[in-house]
Amino acid sequence: MPYQDHPNVTVHGLKSPAGFLSPLVTQQTGRPALKSSQLNAILEKPFDVIHFHNISLVGGPKVLEYGCAVKLYTLHEYWLVCPTHMLFKFGQEVCTEQSCFACTIAHRRPRQLWRYTRMIEEAVNHVDLFIAPSEFTLQKHREMGLQRPISELPYFTSRWSHDQPTEAYVPREVPYFLFVGRLEKIKGLQTLIPVFRRYRNAQLWVAGTGEYEGTLRAMAAESPNIKFLGRQSGEQLRLLYEQALATIVPSIWYEVFGIVILESFTQKTPVIVSNNGGMPKVVNTSGGGFVFNTQAELLGAIDRLLNEPSLREQMGQRGYEALQQKWSAEVHIPQYLRLIKRAIATRA
Repeated sequence: MPYQDHPNVTVHGLKSPAGFLSPLVTQQTGRPALKSSQLNAILEKPFDVIHFHNISLVGGPKVLEYGCAVKLYTLHEYWLVCPTHMLFKFGQEVCTEQSCFACTIAHRRPRQLWRYTRMIEEAVNHVDLFIAPSEFTLQKHREMGLQRPISELPYFTSRWSHDQPTEAYVPREVPYFLFVGRLEKIKGLQTLIPVFRRYRNAQLWVAGTGEYEGTLRAMAAESPNIKFLGRQSGEQLRLLYEQALATIVPSIWYEVFGIVILESFTQKTPVIVSNNGGMPKVVNTSGGGFVFNTQAELLGAIDRLLNEPSLREQMGQRGYEALQQKWSAEVHIPQYLRLIKRAIATRA
């Protein structure tokens, strides 16, 4: 979807004559390396605040030392405490006990020897405040050794914020449940396919593409009630959420938050989420869906939403109301600005 920057936004594109070697050098050294002069020229300007996001291939830990402004860093993933970013051990299960060397090999990632030095420990001291999108992410980073100030600030969505969601759900002749996301193993779609292969009372519609797509399509090849829709966006995606019986988010990794949940709530559509990462708190706080641990609990949630139309309406309404109260831009931005003021006051 084309996007035009606001007139007050300046975008600095980083280019290196070394091409792909530039991010590779950063990955291997933990330093901006071939982009050092460009980044320094930008960040040495007299900003009030510098907010870092995904820096792994842009500047590594060392870029946190650049600039003199108050610095924030949002923990969108687990890169500071995990070489593979995901805390997904050997590409099979959530990480409960670290085996970083062997796990890096299993993920086919080049080893980062700088992780065995004090580089990260020293670099994070240059950040005034870390921001965690969920309480789970905050606690997981503390558990794994990040001893810097961290505040929870949930994500928000302004997607379709000016559209009026459907007032009443009109069931389709064959109702469907919706999956939206990247088709990667960590997203857990492979756990839904066996369920819907046997469960023919409803369909499973899949919106998204990814590296694991071929495997997933093969798993669902003999299941006419499982439909792969490819990449969807804009009005197409909004309608998919609106007309779904529920959105299922079956992630098998420590999902940081689950923005798909909020997108579903914009259309008064409830969610069914796995008990992983930051997602359960969103659902339990809102009352906008179910959290499952087992396949039996998942089937129970599917059955209830399929057979109790009023329950779908109640949960969808609760999710929508919670979205306005907790996860809208109108709520998020004042909270964000308060965190900045606090960080400035603390440094002063």
